Amino acid sequence: MIIYLKHDKIDRARWDESVSHSLNRRVYAFSWYLDVVSPGWEALVAEDYTSVFPLTWGRKARVSYLFQPFFAQQLGLFSCLPIDSSLEERFLGAVPARFRYIDIHLTPEFMPVMRDVVLTGRHNHELSLKGTYDQIKAGYSQNTVRNIRKAVESGVNTGSNIRTEELVKLFRENFGEKEGKLKDCHYERMDRLMNTCIEKGRGSLRAAFDEKGHLSSSAFFLRDGNRIYFLFAASAPSARENGSMFRLIDSFIKENSASPVILDFEGGNDANLGRFYKSFGAGEITYHRLLWNRLPGLMIAGIKLKRLLGEKLK
Repeated sequence: MIIYLKHDKIDRARWDESVSHSLNRRVYAFSWYLDVVSPGWEALVAEDYTSVFPLTWGRKARVSYLFQPFFAQQLGLFSCLPIDSSLEERFLGAVPARFRYIDIHLTPEFMPVMRDVVLTGRHNHELSLKGTYDQIKAGYSQNTVRNIRKAVESGVNTGSNIRTEELVKLFRENFGEKEGKLKDCHYERMDRLMNTCIEKGRGSLRAAFDEKGHLSSSAFFLRDGNRIYFLFAASAPSARENGSMFRLIDSFIKENSASPVILDFEGGNDANLGRFYKSFGAGEITYHRLLWNRLPGLMIAGIKLKRLLGEKLK
């Protein structure tokens, strides 16, 4: 039996135990992570908690919907059992009818085939660190090797003595306006998320400084199980000239090489980012965006009109 649970009815200990042992474990699905990126999240759970499905919901224009929160790349169904079409259909069929519009990202193991459900492929980039540093470096592109050498010759140094707010500031000042999607609440959420990860002993800040000691690049790495997430990163304009981000990532790979972990760059469908991650030898992994529109026809027409007038559903 699949049970729908409001936020305050979820057994958090059993939930986290289930996510921890799921065959498609991702840090995004832990209760403490969801609390930060999607406050008030709800859930579908198998009666014995062997399978769980977070419901990250919102409401706008009198429509309740499920959406993919910022800073959580993949959600959907997490299970200690192999995910097959029967299990997928049972969980999607149990999503409460009040959620009339569903737009979420799934782990690669979750690929439901159901009427009216539309799947679109998206790209993630992952690099195994189980080899020696020299073995991993042999997979770098020539351009990456040149940029690392340039960073060393330019006097770029790496360290970890910065604060989370410095990384957020670096991002806002150099990418925030161009990126355009993040609002003040999202930056506050990322700062809270990084500090939560640090408090739990799962996160670490890294930085690269130019020859004058100015912050040039910074990144936040989050470790969970056998996976390290390249969760949040930014660079100053100087990084284009001194290769500081290349040096930062290379130094992290060197420190963590020869260990049975995956460096998850997260990535996305941005071709430039994809080329950058691949330049370190990362492979491309496909996961899917799920769209399921269960709105009545007249409501769909009304929402399209509102969108033309500048009001978005999300």
